[in-house]
Amino acid sequence: MTGSLLTLLNAQLLAAYTAAGYWGDETLYTVAARHARSTPNSFAVRDRHRRLTYAELIEAADRLAATLAGRGIRSGQRVAVWLPSRVETAIALLACSRNGYVCCPSLHRNHTIGEVVALVDRMQAAAVIADPGFGADADRHDLFGELAERDFLGWTHRIGAAVAAPFADLPGDRVEVAASRDPNQITYLPFTSGTTGTPKGVLHSDNTLLATARMMLRDWQLEGAVLYTLSPLSHNLGLGALVTALADGGELVVHDLPRDCSLVDRLEETGAAFLFGVPTHAIDLLAEMRARGLQRLEAVRGFRVSGAAAPASLVADLMRHGVTPQSGYGMTETCSHQYTRPDDPPERIIGTCGRACDGYEVRIWRQDDPDIEAAPGEIGEIGGRGASLMLGYFDDEAATEAAFNAAGWFMTGDLGQIDEACYLRITGRKKDVIIRGGRNIYPAPIEALALRHPIIEQAAAVALPDPRLGERVCLAVVPTADMLLDPNGILEHLAAAGLSRYDMPEFILFLAEMPLTASGKIVKRELVRWVAEGRVQPQRVRSESPAVAEGGADARDRR
Repeated sequence: MTGSLLTLLNAQLLAAYTAAGYWGDETLYTVAARHARSTPNSFAVRDRHRRLTYAELIEAADRLAATLAGRGIRSGQRVAVWLPSRVETAIALLACSRNGYVCCPSLHRNHTIGEVVALVDRMQAAAVIADPGFGADADRHDLFGELAERDFLGWTHRIGAAVAAPFADLPGDRVEVAASRDPNQITYLPFTSGTTGTPKGVLHSDNTLLATARMMLRDWQLEGAVLYTLSPLSHNLGLGALVTALADGGELVVHDLPRDCSLVDRLEETGAAFLFGVPTHAIDLLAEMRARGLQRLEAVRGFRVSGAAAPASLVADLMRHGVTPQSGYGMTETCSHQYTRPDDPPERIIGTCGRACDGYEVRIWRQDDPDIEAAPGEIGEIGGRGASLMLGYFDDEAATEAAFNAAGWFMTGDLGQIDEACYLRITGRKKDVIIRGGRNIYPAPIEALALRHPIIEQAAAVALPDPRLGERVCLAVVPTADMLLDPNGILEHLAAAGLSRYDMPEFILFLAEMPLTASGKIVKRELVRWVAEGRVQPQRVRSESPAVAEGGADARDRR
């Protein structure tokens, strides 16, 4: 699989999305190159040490592309990028877009050398660009040594110091090839976060990446704005922020501050108008603002809070500080297609994850049959299709076929319902449904209500095995630092917030921190494993469910 990639792209799809205006005739590289010609001195991308104009960005991308071609890298081959948040990732993505290479920057900081080597082997990367000091165990293992003597690997490159001009030390044996003009080429290969198992490689083209970026720019009026990503560029959210900035000649600022530096000062210095991050980022920002007595930020007007459910109190707190949260929903496979709008009322921002952008459709399908559409208002599996949808899974035709229903809708594995205004509410993962005595219990509503508690920062409802009922509900929570929580008080809070007594947790698990992916998602299978191994001990807070005592579903199941 060195010269071509099997994708779902077909003539009908291409014609439809092009005619509708969702797909264009420019690659990411040609979009950025157009900005470099029209406004060469406009700033494009910035980290703590370097700030590149569009002209400088394109010059660096051309130089890297010529070096890769000089090492014999061919169109369709993969280029693995394992870097901290630095401008080099943006340069690498554009170089790949220029020459028709496939860029894989989703090798994360918390990956070990062994995990990165396994992904490089899996994608048969023809080139690897990495920071030799990066990664979870870089102090004990050498990535470049581990990659030696692989015949498929044509070039490896250790990036220079963060203060140096990017890719200034490239070797001189360069070959310039004509820039690709195919926006439907596979340009981006991220790996899913793997919260439920082995991560899958996702295939995206220049056009699928740009589709939602263009809609986001229009709906949130971000044309030419300074965007700030708190999520790393190795994560799909951070990469999407980069594409959004490039799509209309804006500037992306990557977050690379040392822990003791002020985020507020950095935002004011850069003039950031819109932020991308996970709830933890928003919590930290608000904490600093409160500590400094700040009611407003000078330029920040919006914040895409993604990766995990945001507590309603957090959303309200952002609004009180003059920042409009963007509640949303998306996946590595679908990009950030679902979001609230800046003029949505607070109850929609708090209670939903918005509606699909133009060019993407969402429908709800029955849980027991994904080929039958669910009734209006019914909870079912979320299916989607549209211009930002992936073009398949890398080297996995079986997984690609299994991801779609008979009507051609991508089945997300998430459960939700759509209201009369087409706003989506997530109720949980299909595989996360807790079946207690034959009754389905959805984790997401429990978690959302738990997060309304003033001193609960993170919450996850998981199933604990039970010999009689099959499963029982355990609520894992991370309290605010140095705060004590009463287990019965949590139940009282959930009851007062409206949680059904039939859905009430029977166990509470207090944790100092949750197991998270690099993108900030809670890894529930790790929680279950911790309990099974005895590493953590849930506290029992209820001896029996009302359903048993009152002859409800549990009692019927015993007959």
